Amino acid sequence: MAERDREAPPRCCSYRTVQSRLPVLRWLPHYSLGWLQLDLIAGVTVGLTVVPQALAYAEVAGLPVQYGLYSSFMGCFVYCLLGTSKDVTLGPTAIMSLLVSSYAFHDPAYAILLTFLSGCIQLAMGLLHLGFLLDFVSCPVIKGFTSAASVTISFNQVKNILGLHNIPRQFFLQVYHTFQRIGETRAGDALLGLVCLAVLVGLRAMKGHVPRIHQVELLSVRISRLILWATATARNALVVLFAGLVAYSFQVMGSQPFTLTGETPQGLPPFQLPPFSKVEANSTVPFSEMVQDLGAGLAVVPLMGLLETVAIAKAFASQNNYRIDPNQELLAMGLTNLLGSFVSSYPVTGSFGRTAVNAQTGVCTPAGGLITGTLVLLSLAYLTSLFYYIPRAALAAVIICAVAPMFDTRIFRTLWRVKRLDLVPLCVTFLLCFWEVQYGIVGGILVSSILLLYPLARPRIKLSEREVLLMQPASGLHFPAAESLRDAMHRWALAVSPPRCVILDCTHVSSMDYTVVMGLADLLQEFKKRGVTLIFSGLQAHILQVLLSADLEGFQHFPSMEEAEKGHGAELDGRGRVLLHSATENMLPASGLIQ
Repeated sequence: MAERDREAPPRCCSYRTVQSRLPVLRWLPHYSLGWLQLDLIAGVTVGLTVVPQALAYAEVAGLPVQYGLYSSFMGCFVYCLLGTSKDVTLGPTAIMSLLVSSYAFHDPAYAILLTFLSGCIQLAMGLLHLGFLLDFVSCPVIKGFTSAASVTISFNQVKNILGLHNIPRQFFLQVYHTFQRIGETRAGDALLGLVCLAVLVGLRAMKGHVPRIHQVELLSVRISRLILWATATARNALVVLFAGLVAYSFQVMGSQPFTLTGETPQGLPPFQLPPFSKVEANSTVPFSEMVQDLGAGLAVVPLMGLLETVAIAKAFASQNNYRIDPNQELLAMGLTNLLGSFVSSYPVTGSFGRTAVNAQTGVCTPAGGLITGTLVLLSLAYLTSLFYYIPRAALAAVIICAVAPMFDTRIFRTLWRVKRLDLVPLCVTFLLCFWEVQYGIVGGILVSSILLLYPLARPRIKLSEREVLLMQPASGLHFPAAESLRDAMHRWALAVSPPRCVILDCTHVSSMDYTVVMGLADLLQEFKKRGVTLIFSGLQAHILQVLLSADLEGFQHFPSMEEAEKGHGAELDGRGRVLLHSATENMLPASGLIQ
C-alpha cells in the first residue's frame, strides 16, 4: 500500500495528463494518408476564404489591410497543437473587428497591446478553470449583440460601396452623413459593389443546391458538381480576384473609376515585443495610460472572444459527435493572442463561417490549419503587391455577405412564443449596441442578472388554508429573500386578527444563509410575543443542521407537514395556551419535536 502511495504523485505528469494539455498527441499517432488528403483540401479551401476576409475585416477594425493577414496565421499553428475541435479555425472575425474598432482607436499600437493583454487574461482564465463565467452571458444577450453587430458592420460598409469618404464611424452619425451625402456617390464603386454583392449572394444560394457527390455517378457529373461546389465555396476569393483584374485593366488604360486598397507593405511581419508605450509627435504615452485608454475593452474583448470560440466549438462538436474541453479552448485562445501580439496581430477568435467551410470540406484533424496558415504566410510574402488593385467596394461586398446571416430574425418570434420576458435583455442589448458596443453588452448582462436574481429576492410562496396557515417556499432562501419572507409572515399571519399559527414547509428549500437564519430568529420572537407558533417541517438534513447550530429559541421541527399539524394540535392545552419548548431542553425523537 505504501509503495502504491509513493507511485501516485507522478500521475500529474502522466502521458494522459500531457495529452489533455497537448491534444495533438491524441490524433497524431493515428494520422493517415487519407486524413492528410482531406486536411489538405480543407486547408486550401479555408485559405482561399480567409485571405480576402482578412483584408476586409482589417477595414472593419479601422486598421491597414495587412493587419488582417498578420492576424490570420498564428491561430492556425497554435490551435493545431492545443485545440480540442477538429473543425474550429481561429482568425479575424467581423465581431472581433468591430470591438477592436471600438476600443483601439484605429491605432495599430493599441490593437496589438489589446491582443497581448487579452491573451494574458484568456490564458489565466484557462489555467484557473474560469470558463464557467461565460455561462452568465445569456443567449438573448448574445443574439442581441450579434444582430446589432450585423446591422452596424453592414451599414459601415455602405460608404465603401458608394465610394464616399470621411464618413464618421459612430453609427447614428454614419447613417446621417451617408444619406446626407448620397449625391456624392461614385458610379464606378457603386456599380462594382452591387455586382459583387449579387454574385456573392447567387453563389451562396447555388452552394446550398449543389447535390452531394456520389461515387456511382458518371465521372463528368462528379467533376461538374465538384467545380460548382469549389466555385461557390471559394466565392470570396474569386470575386476579389475578378474585381482586382477589372481595376487593373482600367489602371492599364489610364483611368481608374474605383477606390483601391492602395499600397500594402510586402513581407512577413517582424517578430517583436508588443508596444508597451507609444511615441507621438511631442510626447510618449506610457503603458499605464495605454491600459487606461483601453478601458472596458480589457474585459469585453477577451470575454466575447472566448464566448464566440467556445460556442462555435460546442456547436460543431455536437454536430459531428465529439467532445471539447472548454478550459483547453481558453488556453489555445489565450496563447494564440499572446503569441499573435508578437507578430502585430489584433485580437482573434473562432470564425463561424470559416469553421463551417472547414467542416463541410471533410477536415479530419486540426492539421488542416497548418495548410491555411501556410497559405496566409505565402500571401504575405509574395502577393501583397497585388492587393493594391483590390477595390474597396469588392471587400465591402465580401463583409456584407459574411455578416448578413448573423442577423437572426427568428429569435424575436421564438422568444415571443417561448418566454416574452427574455425579449427585454435582447432588446436592451440590441438597441444600446448602436450607441456603444460596451453599453449594449453590459446593459444586456445587467438586465439578465436582474431577471436571474429577482426570483431569489422574491421567491414564490404557496399558501394553504388549513387548521393553521401553511406556507411553502418554492426554492432556496437567501439573504435577498429575508425581507420578502418576513413581509409575507406579517401580512398573512401576524397582521390579521386574531394572529395565526404558521407551518413553514421547507421541503423545496435546498439552501439557506446566515441572514435568513437571523430573520427567522426575529420571526420566532415575534410569533412568541403574539402567542402563536411558527413550526418548521420537511427540513433537509444540512438545512436542519444550520438552524440547530444557530440555537434558535422556540425552534420546532417535524419531518413532515402531517406530523407538524398533529404536533400543533397536541400542544394546545385545555386553556388554549400554546406550549413553546426551550432550545435548552433535551432533543425529542424524530417523530416528535426537534428544538
